[in-house]
Amino acid sequence: MGERGEVFSTKLIKNDRTYFFNVKENIYGDLFLNIVESRPTDTEGRYLRQSIIVYQEDMGEFIKEFQKSIDYIKMNGTRVREDNLRRRKRTPDTDKE
Repeated sequence: MGERGEVFSTKLIKNDRTYFFNVKENIYGDLFLNIVESRPTDTEGRYLRQSIIVYQEDMGEFIKEFQKSIDYIKMNGTRVREDNLRRRKRTPDTDKE
C-alpha cells in the first residue's frame, strides 16, 4: 500500500487547476476512488482543495450517471454557450419586444 493508502494515482493539470485521481485502499482492503481538485487561492502559497470519494460498490452506477452528464455536455454544450452569449448581448431596449 502506498502513502495515505494510495495504490494508484494520476493527475491532470489544466490552467490553474490540478485534478488528482487517487485509488486508495481502506484498512479492510476495499478500494475506492478519491477525486481531488486543487487550485490556488488569493493568499500566496495556499490552495483550495475539494474532493469526492466514490466507493467500489458504487462505481458502476457512478460511471453510468457521469457518462450521462458527459453525453449531455457533448450534445448541448455549443447550444447552451450560444444561448448564454445571446442573453449577455441583449440590451434593456431589446427585451421590451
